[in-house]
Amino acid sequence: MFAGQNKFLQVLRIIWAIIKKDVVVWLRNPANVAATVLPPISFLLVQALGAAAVGRSPVALVNLDNGPQAVQITSSIVNANVFRIFQATPDQAKTLLKDLNVVAVITIPADFSQRFQSHQPDPIDVTVNNLNLDFTNDIRRAVPDAITQYYQAQGGSSPIRVGLVEADLRPRDIELFQYAVIPTTVMLLLIGGLLTAGLATAREWETRTIKEILLSPAQSGVIIAGKVLAGFITTFILGLLVLSIGYILGYTRPEGVYWVSTLVIVALVALFGSGLGVTLGALIQRIRPMIAVSINAALYLFFLSGGVGVLAFEPVWLQNLAAFIPLTYGTHALQMAVFYSSADLLGRDIAVLAGSAVLTLALGVLAMRRRIAS
Repeated sequence: MFAGQNKFLQVLRIIWAIIKKDVVVWLRNPANVAATVLPPISFLLVQALGAAAVGRSPVALVNLDNGPQAVQITSSIVNANVFRIFQATPDQAKTLLKDLNVVAVITIPADFSQRFQSHQPDPIDVTVNNLNLDFTNDIRRAVPDAITQYYQAQGGSSPIRVGLVEADLRPRDIELFQYAVIPTTVMLLLIGGLLTAGLATAREWETRTIKEILLSPAQSGVIIAGKVLAGFITTFILGLLVLSIGYILGYTRPEGVYWVSTLVIVALVALFGSGLGVTLGALIQRIRPMIAVSINAALYLFFLSGGVGVLAFEPVWLQNLAAFIPLTYGTHALQMAVFYSSADLLGRDIAVLAGSAVLTLALGVLAMRRRIAS
């Protein structure tokens, strides 16, 4: 009995020594940390710029009428929360539009209130720079929306009865940039697992330190477990750090029991990435190629899993392809838990991620054993 306990403790000490060594080596090399963190940060920056670009369009508002209806329609346009308004004179508005400082000019004619009270057609002039169809369509949709809100605010005195009833399918409204945080976090976990476990594995062969490990009393299974756990622990802690930062900034705040499912998904994605990293590291056996392969593999999987948009709205061929990529299920599970406090398809997502993690671990064990045996 004591002999068995001693052997078990010895195995734990060996695994801990491998974990400590791999983690320390990874942390001491700034290039490894940069290769892990910079791609997700770059994508978040791009997403932030994109969200700012497709958000509220800059518009010049020219009000030539001081009558009550003109004041009300101006207030509706300003408060519609679909524009960035620049109050301007006609000449200033022309300059702003010419210099591409605004997308459109909305002009309230001088006789707007008079025509309204006389029950005559009461047009609003909208001049749009159709340089970009995305911005143009935003304005085409937003101006009628602001006018609809204007008539709704009139209540019973409005000549046009407008009633809007909104029924949200989701309990929360998620901003575009906030929505992009989850798939980018999943990509970070994958890159972390690939690089931490993969580089530690590839380094053993490139520096020939694998021979020293093989001469130790540790069995091949213990060595492999140490490599995988080193990548898993580092990546999981990195995921916790990202979630904590997101919580402070208000982007990732799961509620109640959904913290548990969030951590489970983070752990499974980290385990999947670590197993895949050990597999690739044992096959490639070189540090620089391993870095290139890891980053490219993570980026391709990120894009193919619909990481840059809403997968349900992507082309059918991409949806079909994403069904075979584990990141798809990690992203979906985290979005449900973090944003909507929902367990929708959680069992499916966990099953796919757990199966993928077991598969990559099996491939990693097989690759390591074959390399060690040779």
